[in-house]
Amino acid sequence: MNEKVSGKGMGADDAGNTVRYYKKVFWREENLKYTEPHHRLEKSARIINSIARGEERALLDVGCGPATLMRLLDPNIQYHGIDISIHEPAPNLTEYDFLEAPIRLGDKKFDIIVAQGVFEYTGAFQSQKFLEIAGLLKEDGVFILSYVNFGHRDKEIYWPYNNVQSFDDFRDSLACYFNIVRFFPTSHNWKHSEPNRKLVRAVNMHLNANIPVISRKLAVEYFFICSSRNSAGARAQS
Repeated sequence: MNEKVSGKGMGADDAGNTVRYYKKVFWREENLKYTEPHHRLEKSARIINSIARGEERALLDVGCGPATLMRLLDPNIQYHGIDISIHEPAPNLTEYDFLEAPIRLGDKKFDIIVAQGVFEYTGAFQSQKFLEIAGLLKEDGVFILSYVNFGHRDKEIYWPYNNVQSFDDFRDSLACYFNIVRFFPTSHNWKHSEPNRKLVRAVNMHLNANIPVISRKLAVEYFFICSSRNSAGARAQS
């Protein structure tokens, strides 16, 4: 089956293992699952709006899918999205495969960069994409990303994932390119899925903290809030 039909490309990781990279055919269908807001997206929007504090901010959504996040943000946030498959073209949305080409929008830099549900699919490109995003982040900008907790008590691995690693390994790699200001679960759930019950979702929406022992086993995913290594705070600590 060729790439055009299967939606897959093949590559190798640093150890020489074969890795599947899913292409536009796959993502054109996959992205349709996220046209409506879900828990993680709604929670990230709350965090972004809080960080922006009503001030003008330029935001880049890496792997934006159908750009559902844009509908949840305050009007002071100038939204830009990139994705391998854009269903509804718009001037602020750019379609291309950012694993095959650098993450870039001309010479533009951003106050906030978001990458949700992205790095589980980057395979051996993880470090390179961290480096590219670091180059797009303004000196006092914020990088917000999510990553699945593969240490969950009821671990489930979605079949297209090609970048499965422990929480500690992912955090250590991220810390090579950014200052990790904080991290906390997107939600806690007994099952390795976003909570569906209204009360449980409401509690998780406002819980931005790690619970000793429990979070390691029940966190569905983690948010990482990062700053640039070139920020004033980072220079003061060096």
